[in-house]
Amino acid sequence: MPDTISDERIWIACDHGGFIAKNSIMKVFGEKGYAFNDVGCYTGDMCRYPYYASKVCAAVASGAARRGVLICSTGIGMSILANKYKGVRASLCLDSYMARMTRRHNDSNILCLGGKITGESIILDIVDSWLVGVFDGGRHEIALDMVRTAEEYMMNGDLWISDDPLI
Repeated sequence: MPDTISDERIWIACDHGGFIAKNSIMKVFGEKGYAFNDVGCYTGDMCRYPYYASKVCAAVASGAARRGVLICSTGIGMSILANKYKGVRASLCLDSYMARMTRRHNDSNILCLGGKITGESIILDIVDSWLVGVFDGGRHEIALDMVRTAEEYMMNGDLWISDDPLI
C-alpha cells in the first residue's frame, strides 16, 4: 500500500465469515491512510452476505464509489452477487498474483476475499497488490468494451453472444 494518503474512499463490507478479516483490513487501511466506508456487518453474528454486498455494489455501480472490498467465508457468494451489478467487475482473489492481474487486465473495481479460507497475512498481501495495481489498458480495453456491450444486452433481457472471437 502506498505511504501517502489516498483521496479514494474504499467501500468495504462483509458477512459473519469475513468479519475478522474485514477488521484486519480496516486496521491496515487506517495505518496506511486510506479513507474507507465500512457498511457492515459489525459483529461476528450470523448474517446474510447479499444485504451487505449490495451496499458496496450499488455504490460502485452508481459511481458513488470507485472501488470496494467484499469478504465472506469463501468470497464466492460475494463475487456472484457483485457481478450481477452493471459496471461492476468483481474478482475473487486467492493470492497477490491474481490481485495484480485482475487490476492490470480486467480493471477490477471490487475485490472479493474468503475470510475463512485465506490467512490474514495473505489477505493483506492480496489487498495491497489490488490497491496499488493499475489497469494496463491497450488490448485489455477491447475485452472490457465487449463486457460492457454484453451488460447492455443482458440488462435489457437479451442474451449476448460474440460473433467474432478475434476482435
